Amino acid sequence: MGEDVLRPYKETLDRWLWPDVLRNQDASVAKAKQAVSSYRKAVGEPAGLAELMVFYCESAAGFSNDVGNQDEGYLYALVHMFEQALKVTRQLSAGDRDALIVRLDRVRTLSHNLGYGVGDAMDSLIANYVGT
Repeated sequence: MGEDVLRPYKETLDRWLWPDVLRNQDASVAKAKQAVSSYRKAVGEPAGLAELMVFYCESAAGFSNDVGNQDEGYLYALVHMFEQALKVTRQLSAGDRDALIVRLDRVRTLSHNLGYGVGDAMDSLIANYVGT
């Protein structure tokens, strides 16, 4: 699966999950989730879907960590997408799955800096799905 197919979806995720706060852009979980849903309907390929979900988690956790985002709904959506990403990665070959799990583990580690027990929730989820 080429990066070109995923590029417009990733650009949408990046815009809505990591807005330019200096330009007063706002975040939108709904618009970000719509990008993932649109990909699922248009292409639906599991490896691409998993990549988008992991990218969502990386963007949301990175933004929240960088700017101190404490929006409870945004963080709840991050945990939910983290779980969905873990579920989808289970469908992939070991090599593809392992690379994505490494990235999700970095998200989990970073998320311990966030509020509302996000990191603890991710600890539990990764233990349940991956057994680490």
